[in-house]
Amino acid sequence: MVLLEANHLKLFIKDRLLIDLDHLLIQDRDCIGLVGRNGSGKTTLLELLANKQTPDEGNITSYADYVLLPQLKNTNTTKSGGEITQEYINRALAQKPDILLADEPTTNLDTFHIEKLESQLKRWQGAIVMVSHDRAFLDSLCTKIWEIDDGNVKEFKGNYSDYLNQKELERKQQENAYEQYERKKKQLEEALILKEQKAARATKAPKKVSPSETRIMGAKPYFANKQKKLRKTAKAIETRLEKLEKVDKIKDVPPVKMKLPNEEAFKGRTVLRIKDVSGSVPNRLLWKNTSFDVKGGDKLAITGKNGSGKTTLIKKIMDIEDGIYLSPSMQIGYFSQNLDILNVNESILRNVQSTSAQDESFIRTVLARLRFFRDDVYKKVSVLSGGERVKVAFAKIFVSNINTLILDEPTNFLDIESVEALESLLQDYEGTVLLVSHDRRFIQSIANRILSIENEEIQVFDGTYEEYQQYSPTKDRNTKEDELLLLETKISDVLSRLSIDPSDELELEFQALITEKNKIKKG
Repeated sequence: MVLLEANHLKLFIKDRLLIDLDHLLIQDRDCIGLVGRNGSGKTTLLELLANKQTPDEGNITSYADYVLLPQLKNTNTTKSGGEITQEYINRALAQKPDILLADEPTTNLDTFHIEKLESQLKRWQGAIVMVSHDRAFLDSLCTKIWEIDDGNVKEFKGNYSDYLNQKELERKQQENAYEQYERKKKQLEEALILKEQKAARATKAPKKVSPSETRIMGAKPYFANKQKKLRKTAKAIETRLEKLEKVDKIKDVPPVKMKLPNEEAFKGRTVLRIKDVSGSVPNRLLWKNTSFDVKGGDKLAITGKNGSGKTTLIKKIMDIEDGIYLSPSMQIGYFSQNLDILNVNESILRNVQSTSAQDESFIRTVLARLRFFRDDVYKKVSVLSGGERVKVAFAKIFVSNINTLILDEPTNFLDIESVEALESLLQDYEGTVLLVSHDRRFIQSIANRILSIENEEIQVFDGTYEEYQQYSPTKDRNTKEDELLLLETKISDVLSRLSIDPSDELELEFQALITEKNKIKKG
């Protein structure tokens, strides 16, 4: 059953045609994910469908009631961002509309509340159109994806992963089309050169023809006619070449490999040690005393509910509070959506270059990975959108003289394409990453260790986010396993102290622990 229908919509923002679509349908029980770059018109399209904006052309016919859950929510309150978002969601669902139009419904929600919202929406009886940069959320719920690009909307069946598979198929088809185009173009170019060469030679009499034969044949008219035919054939090839439909080559993603400061001194060695550190805020304990180490090259995701103490832990590390020990080889870059590090009157390139020892070619490669191509890098920061500024701020920190990145919710305000670009850079990054995020897909793609803050305790798990979710501790461990686990902890502790403050005594203790460990394993 059709709930809403839009026909021949056009909406201009100043001189720009932002929305330009022929036909859209929302049907009963549809769950549609609306995706596209920042500034592509996602929010505007939702507002048009909700009758909050009026199109310049076309019409929208609704056969059902609807509610818009807006992106910019009222923050004039003492409540947290997550609490405000949850209130808006509860209020919208309580109205039981036939169509829920939701703009970034997971904003400020922690993983627990995102999964709770997923469960609520899975039981939802109406249709949903949602804008979200949370790919796991879109995968869990969507039956269709609307991709908005240059004002047009293209529909894909299935969830976000299905959409990616279809886009990958399109990419491969374009690659094949480009290869065929290049092959055909080369064939025609070679044929054209050959014909032109033959036409040039056709003015000369063949060497094996006698003078008497030349007189009988009439050399000049004969060869002039032959040349004319060859020129005509060449012209036909040239016309075919001009009419050959051009196929653009897909941009290759350039690799990012940079020399990090103190690379030999930190890779695989303990660079951060937390020893008997607890966390608290006035009148509340966040976590009890905890101890753990981070090695150079680790990618550690810090997870937990809102208010559990994730940012507090990051702050303690940044301030090097009691119980926090950093290796001298560790050089930290901190990213927290703070755009004050950008000079809005300078270009993207100048901003990023100002704190980097990397050459311009490498910086341009990083910016290209973040979708700033060619002359884009000369744009002033003042003309960029919020999401674009976030990417420039990240690039500035990423290429500065550091070997450790501490990232506090780096994907906020970014569209999915930008999140995936950021993701690919961090996957290639060989330094250490400490990451706070509620984006499950982002964590899964990057982290090789998970630190969770739950029930006033910190637990560190060695493995991916997916492995962490599936992990259940074995209750009945045997004595040998317990002894080995205790020894591993002691060995890690000694190693961390060796990397920060080496001594002969510590080296002897380390060797003794290794010997004891080998004995237990053999016995």
